[in-house]
This record gives sequence, C-alpha cells and structure tokens, in this order.
Amino acid sequence: MEESILLIYTGGTIGMVLNEDLGLLEPFNFDNLLKQIPQLQKFDAHINTISVEVPKDSATMRFKDWVELGQLIFDNYYSYSGFVVLHGTDTMAYTTSALSFMFSNLRKPIIFTGSQLPIGEVRTDAIENVLTSIELALLKEKGRPLINEVCLYFGNQLFRGNCVTKISSENFNAFVSPHCPVLATSNIKLEVNKSLLMSNKGSLLFSSELGSSVFVYKIHPAISKDQFEKVCEFVKFKVLIIESYGAGTVFLENWFVKNLEMLISKGIFVINVSQCVFGKVDFLYESSKVLLDSGLISSGSMTLEAVITKSMHLLAKNLKSKEFKTQFLTNTAKELC
Repeated sequence: MEESILLIYTGGTIGMVLNEDLGLLEPFNFDNLLKQIPQLQKFDAHINTISVEVPKDSATMRFKDWVELGQLIFDNYYSYSGFVVLHGTDTMAYTTSALSFMFSNLRKPIIFTGSQLPIGEVRTDAIENVLTSIELALLKEKGRPLINEVCLYFGNQLFRGNCVTKISSENFNAFVSPHCPVLATSNIKLEVNKSLLMSNKGSLLFSSELGSSVFVYKIHPAISKDQFEKVCEFVKFKVLIIESYGAGTVFLENWFVKNLEMLISKGIFVINVSQCVFGKVDFLYESSKVLLDSGLISSGSMTLEAVITKSMHLLAKNLKSKEFKTQFLTNTAKELC
C-alpha cells in the first residue's frame, strides 16, 4: 500500500481566525487552513484531508465527539498508513486518553496535535506541529509503522496519549508527561525512544461504548461534613474520583471515611488520584493507608484524564466490583508508567 495519511480536522485554535468585529477567534474553512501549509506537498505520501461535520473549540467537545472521531478513524483504518488529528488543546489529553482505551491492538499511529496560536499568525507553532506529526506518522521499521498507538505531539515532543496533561495556556510547551518519558523529540533530527513504543499483536478492536456516570471531587481543607454528605446523597454517579493530596493523602475525619465506605458498600467505584501533576498515589502514609483499607482503588501514576476516560471505558462493560478493579489496575495501554 502506498504511503498515505488521513489528516483530520476537529477544530481548535490551529484553525481559528480572528473576527475583528467581535474580538473573538472563530473556526474558518479547512481548505484555507491547508493553504497555509504548502510544505504538505513535499511529503512522499498522499495526504488526504477530512473535517468533522461541525468543528469545535475543544472546550465544547463531549464524550460523544470522541466516539464520532474514533468511528471515523476505525472506518478508514485499512485505507491509510496513519492518522493525524488536529484538535484544540484544552481537552486534547482527554481525547487521546479516551481513544487509547477505545482502540486495542493498534498497528498504525494516531497522532494528535494542535497549536497555541492560529495557523495564520506570524509566530504560529501550528506549521511545525502539523508537519512533524505527519513525519512521525510516516516512520517505518522493517516496512511497518514504527508507532502503533495513540500519541500527542506538541512543543517538539511526542507523548503517549494517556500519559499527558496540559499545564500551560500561554507557552508553546503546553503539555507534560509526568511519569512516562517522551516517546520522541524533534530537533534537527527526529530522536525516537524505540524501547518505549508499544508493540501490538492481534486484530484491531474498537469499542464505541462509554459510560458517563463519573464524578470528580477535589479534596481541600474547607470541606465540611454537611457538604460532602450532600454530594454522596444527591449526586448520582457510578464512579467517584477523589483528587487527594500528594501521594494520596486526605484528612482523617471519621465522617469522611464512613461516607466513602458507605458508597463502596453500595457498589460505587471510588478511585484515588493525586491532584499533583507530578504526584502518584502511593499508600505510604497513615492517611492514605486508611483509604486503601476502606476499599478505594489506587490510580498509581495515572493522570486524571486517564483515570476519567478509563473509568468511562470500563463502566460500559457493566463489570462487577472485583472485575472492574482488576481491569482498572491492569496496564492495558501503558497508562501506568
């Protein structure tokens, strides 16, 4: 098969133009975006393009958009060597995490990228991000794609899609992978850490089902007993993600632990994730050991984005408590570094 890449536009800053009357950035025609990158013609491969029906600011993207995008890639999977997705930065890490669980046994790259400045701006980062993403998607070893997973390329670095989080809305280096080393860096040469790349076997599988009954609760010193009890009583969720301090610690007040135990007894999955970007849940302290003894599931080194999207993926399977926990703790897409 002749080398070919499907370039998919979903929206985001990369394809925006300034409406001077309103002072707002608005999506503009995808064909105009492509005209800004004449270097696309220099690739020794066919670069075909497609836009989703309604391009969006990524802040407005919902989990149904992940399903639509995943289905689009799945429907075209056997027609292309790889895929590059242009996506807004605000929720890109959620989308890459979600697709990493929705696809199994990928044998081709799905690389997401975007930009901090619109492609028409003089100092835009968009052109380099797009061109390098395509170059990475075309990399081969022994006649086969070198990259076989969902990735995110930004700021001269290629990240595993479910190990990345956005840390800046102002810097070109907008993303970081707190616990997984970068898969590749782009300098004068592309430097790929081949030992980190996934090697998949088996037939491609795509799961379009996602559960949405997930609630995130951030621990902070001002939480009151009445407030938390009302959340437990009136907010409907199947998964409660507790954003704890540091290595998974919380305050040790009996009412808090008792409410968590009550939820778990009702079949609610309660997951502990660190609110520190570079933190991981490690039950070393008394205040985190209490949570473990209460039945909470540790997220280890997973990002919040990965915890949310993996939970949604597993919820759709209608698993019993033990099996949900087993599959959550299984490193299915190298989300645990």
